[in-house]
Amino acid sequence: MVNSVKLNMQTKRLDLQYEAMHGRYDEARQADLSARSHWQYLFSSLDALGPKGLADRQRKANRILRDDGAVYTHIDKRGQSRLWGLDPVPLLIDSEEWSNIEQGLSERAELFDLILRDLYSEQSLLKSGTIPASVVLTHPAFLRSCHNLLASDEQQLVLHSTDLVRGSDGTMHIISDRTQAPSGAGYALENRTVMSRVLPSLFRDSQVHRLALFFQALRRQLSALSKRANPRVVVLTPGAFSETYFEHSYLANYLGYALVQGSDLTVKDGFVWLKALDGLHRVDVILRRLDDVWCDPVELRGDSQLGVPGLLEVIRAGNVALANPLGSGILENPVLLRYIDDISQFLLGRKLRLQSVKTWWLGDAQDFAYVSDNLASLIVKPVARKHASRSVYGPGLSAEQLADWRKKIALAPHNYVAQLADLPSCSPSWQQNNLTARPTILRSFAVADQGSYTVMSGGLTRVAISQSQSIVSNNNGAISKDTWVLASEPQKQVSLREKLTAVEQPAAYIQSSPTELPSRVVENLFWLGRYAERAEAIARMLRTLVIHINSASSLLPEVQKQLLKVLTDVSVTYPGFYQDETLTNPHDEIHDLVTNHERRGSLANNLQAMLGCSEEVRDMLSADTHRILNDLRSHANNLPEQLAEDDFVAVEEALDDIITTLMAMAGLAYESMMRGLGWRFLELGRRTERTLLTTAVLRSAMIPVFDRDTEEQLLEVLMLSSETLSAYRRRFPVGAEIEHALPLLTFDRDNPRSLGFQMQALTKQLKELKSGNASTLAESQRALLLAHTQLQLADIPQLVIEDEQGRRENLATLLNLIDVQISQCAVMISKEHFEEARTPQQLIQDSWSQ
Repeated sequence: MVNSVKLNMQTKRLDLQYEAMHGRYDEARQADLSARSHWQYLFSSLDALGPKGLADRQRKANRILRDDGAVYTHIDKRGQSRLWGLDPVPLLIDSEEWSNIEQGLSERAELFDLILRDLYSEQSLLKSGTIPASVVLTHPAFLRSCHNLLASDEQQLVLHSTDLVRGSDGTMHIISDRTQAPSGAGYALENRTVMSRVLPSLFRDSQVHRLALFFQALRRQLSALSKRANPRVVVLTPGAFSETYFEHSYLANYLGYALVQGSDLTVKDGFVWLKALDGLHRVDVILRRLDDVWCDPVELRGDSQLGVPGLLEVIRAGNVALANPLGSGILENPVLLRYIDDISQFLLGRKLRLQSVKTWWLGDAQDFAYVSDNLASLIVKPVARKHASRSVYGPGLSAEQLADWRKKIALAPHNYVAQLADLPSCSPSWQQNNLTARPTILRSFAVADQGSYTVMSGGLTRVAISQSQSIVSNNNGAISKDTWVLASEPQKQVSLREKLTAVEQPAAYIQSSPTELPSRVVENLFWLGRYAERAEAIARMLRTLVIHINSASSLLPEVQKQLLKVLTDVSVTYPGFYQDETLTNPHDEIHDLVTNHERRGSLANNLQAMLGCSEEVRDMLSADTHRILNDLRSHANNLPEQLAEDDFVAVEEALDDIITTLMAMAGLAYESMMRGLGWRFLELGRRTERTLLTTAVLRSAMIPVFDRDTEEQLLEVLMLSSETLSAYRRRFPVGAEIEHALPLLTFDRDNPRSLGFQMQALTKQLKELKSGNASTLAESQRALLLAHTQLQLADIPQLVIEDEQGRRENLATLLNLIDVQISQCAVMISKEHFEEARTPQQLIQDSWSQ
């Protein structure tokens, strides 16, 4: 169906060929196959690079994206996700052409702002019949609770996004609009950052329009939405399982706003407040990345766990502003494209500069008849966007499938629109080590700015992964391009911060103090530290066992059995090695402990939980930390494939990689993380968990009494696992004895693995957190003080005394008390600092939750 023509780009050193496509407008070449003037420099640069050089740039781009944690798609139970795809060949747009496109996009955003204000106030478009009333009033995105919520005389639509395709005649057409929480601007910024590093000379010499002006305007507009002098702006995200969560975090960091979830906000006294460790902080503006119906479970979708209960009431009172305002989802109704020319004439008195693709609404009898007869040449789309809804490409359907679709749309024709299947233009794309043509779609972005709209210079370009792909979308696996609008003269370097301080008061952008961290964030940091310690302790114990099993000098049978039981006690994976069959043949159980991510307490499960916590606080972590976490994620995901069922050597190597990466993360946090509340709770989590784990090891290994040889070897292996064996041998050249080993692992404050060291660190951190009456101890401090005092009062000779049952009961009593009190301390930390989210719900279930 698609023929290909090879365009030789007159290379001097390499026969680098571009496979173009017949039947589509080509962004890079003219009808005579010669390169368009604004593409010639790029082609010559690509020629100079050659296939190997371009492949190297692709690998470098993927590495940067991976280091940045740039992903798109749902994160599954194992923490796997798809890396954001970036084509190293940009899309080029001439400056003169872009000027016309930019004016058209700004004009369209102004029109959609007028439509939004009219539909939620006077509704003159409906009363005049310009838009059939049923198109709006029956659409699920039209929120009756938002009627008269928007001021009809003020600009309301902050962000507007459009998807554009270039038809076979070379004209740009708009195929859809995004107005609830338009995504993609952050990815466009990430693409630009990566490309400026991957092809720095080409980028500089091409004189590409900068993106910073768009984000300056966004900052300016968000600040202007509030009447307060120093507004607090937050970015509201659905959470780490959102498809575009990376973008939410990336934009929040770039703009300097707090990234929050619905549970981080609360409504009180007619205002929205951020729930932070030091109390409530008023929120003035919310940049939402959440669709309309999820934003308020009280008045909108009752089963929502993502929104802020009572948010609509605060909006009505004028005490908080949203970008975009609630109810703007109705503008995404594709039926509006059917009537867009009439709407423009009614509101602006003229047709739009940029035309929409020809659209039919099947709720109109004539349109239905036309679509039914011509379905094979059209694209059918649902009127209301849903998670599982997809567009249908008519030319790709068989006769039987076309008949089925005719029957389906006849049952509810008002639920569908159809558009011309005018395939988008193609552009050069580097895929599978070839420069080949791929269908291309451009998403643009406009932001309200001082009564008009500022359009991002370029946008987010998406390209199909095959020439036969008819619908280009991220859900279909499309990758992205950086979009270069070429200027006629060198572009001035623009700094977001410098421009803001020159135009506005810097004080308006002091968003938060260290104590304004949401409780959810510090709770995840606390558990990030705990899961990291659990993973490291299990990995160390596993590695020590595997090393000895692999070595020629094997462990004494009784020592190996006891160490296996210690491993079960530390990982809390009972019955584990307390079964005779696993003690006799430990291989399967060890393999399961390493790789089974669904088994609670396993190494894979703890790594998965740790990585999940890191996603929740990704905006708190440095770029280097993200690189380490990405390495750790790769190690965890590769465990099942890396470990052969009968190969303990592979297990040892895999554990080496994981332990090294975990240690690198711990070192980076200690050396590079600001000593604010975030670091403090991370440290509390680490020290709490290490105390509990060390207590579990000592209780499991030292309370039972063994013969001298067994006990000596057991102690040596335990100290090797905790990195204290070398220190012990320097102090005591003789063999390992419990009278000397126990103080090193319990009381020694110079040993970072001892109980005393952990409790000293916990005491310091809890003291730093203490507020209010300094003479009164918090409950967490009381529990810690009791455990620490009992440890300090303990007497080694008494602890190692053996009773008639062959146990050290005094040691057991001390360790049990420490375990109970430190566990209680952890519970008290949670109660004192981590607020439980209680989300009010509707008493009556609405139709959305059916």
